Amino acid sequence: MRLGILGEKFKEVLFSVLPVTAIVLVLSGVFWLTGRPLPPMMMLYFLLGVVLIIAGLSVFLLGVDVGIVPLATHIGGTLSKSNRLWLLAAAGLVIGFFICIAEPDLQILAGQIEGVTSGTISKMSILTVVSFGIAVMLVLGLIRIVYNFPQNILLTILYGVILIIGLFTPPEILAISFDASGATTGALTVPFILALALGISSLKKDSKTSEEDSFGLVGVTSTGAIIGVLMLGLIKRIHDLTGALPEDTSTGAVSMILEIVRDSFVAILPLFVIFAVFQATASKFPKRQARRVIVGLTYNCLGLILFLVGVNMGFMDLGVELGATIVGYNKNLLIVALGFMVGFVTIMAEPAVYVLMQQIEDVTSGYVKRNIVLGALAIGVGLAVGLSMLRILTPGIQLWHYLLPGFIICVLLSFFTPKLFVGIGFDSGGVASGPMTATFILAFSQGVASATAGADVLKDAFGMISMVAMMPIITIEILGLIFKFSLQKGGVDQS
Repeated sequence: MRLGILGEKFKEVLFSVLPVTAIVLVLSGVFWLTGRPLPPMMMLYFLLGVVLIIAGLSVFLLGVDVGIVPLATHIGGTLSKSNRLWLLAAAGLVIGFFICIAEPDLQILAGQIEGVTSGTISKMSILTVVSFGIAVMLVLGLIRIVYNFPQNILLTILYGVILIIGLFTPPEILAISFDASGATTGALTVPFILALALGISSLKKDSKTSEEDSFGLVGVTSTGAIIGVLMLGLIKRIHDLTGALPEDTSTGAVSMILEIVRDSFVAILPLFVIFAVFQATASKFPKRQARRVIVGLTYNCLGLILFLVGVNMGFMDLGVELGATIVGYNKNLLIVALGFMVGFVTIMAEPAVYVLMQQIEDVTSGYVKRNIVLGALAIGVGLAVGLSMLRILTPGIQLWHYLLPGFIICVLLSFFTPKLFVGIGFDSGGVASGPMTATFILAFSQGVASATAGADVLKDAFGMISMVAMMPIITIEILGLIFKFSLQKGGVDQS
């Protein structure tokens, strides 16, 4: 049975990673023909990385189905049945903090921030404030589901707070805060939060309300990272930061693999601990299901190791090299177009995207097709990366020129789009900014910024993840409006 599921996951992942591989190979050929060949060993590591990513992602997604989803759904249902607000809040704080601080995407981004700021902003400070912010907002999001507080109203309040704090924050801190928000919603956090929301909302008697509340918790939770980093910038009075790529980011292969094994084990360990705590209470799993959860979490750990080794071995260095090489052709339109293509196809290889797409089909019984949502998501990410390239190449464009009107549009659309698509949209913004974005696309942006005269790696390359987290919200909400109008033409009321 598991071999059959693994085969399905493998085919799904294979067809998702191949477009990214094809773009890199085509560009490599073009560079070679025009006398700018990429280093052969770099290409070899990239191809090896592709194999490891496909294998790792397949095993990881199998583990999500077998381990994470049943565990989080069970926890959500148990907390909801308890009818104790203090228990829900305490569990949310503990779970949110430890799940977030172990998130591999956040670990990667925090390390990059520490590197390009030469330690001015330490990795541990980013991990701490972001994880605390996530934990607080996870509790707020869970309480919202229990008490049926309107999701669009809550999001309007939260982004209003972010806007007010952002007015007093330096632009480089603004970029880091939104990037941190995107990095918190990765391969580990998203499946757990989605299943947690599903577990709590599934107990509601109103099936429509239950369906709508199954989505949106990721979007609410991710605002905690933004607020946390913004407050860090204000408290520490960080300003006038500049950054550049470290001269030598290479480490030995053995050291890199050992570090990834350690980080992956640390990432999954909180889930084992949470599982053990629930097994020690009256709400424990039956023996057979408990064994399945343990096996599933083991798959998650193994898949995460293979995936991250592949990403770190072949994708980050190549991403920087591609970005820097393409700038040498002095074709700005080409760079923007390439950014769109890279964003469009790379999103297909994000682990959390498949978890969300599967939940959309399951919760809506298939009437919202995953391929349609995935297409809107890919367009949004493509536009985000393309616009980010334009910002790097054009000194007058600042990040807030995109984010301010962009999130105003997101909030306004939330009052007209069906509530289901509002939740899916904000969750999509979270899942879009996973490990592929935090490594390959961010590395590509850093390469472009490092080779562009007048650009700064910290101020211009960072902020790209925030664009990737924002644009899909807009495209999914627009899809919701199209869906709503098409149903109204067919005589179906869809509010």
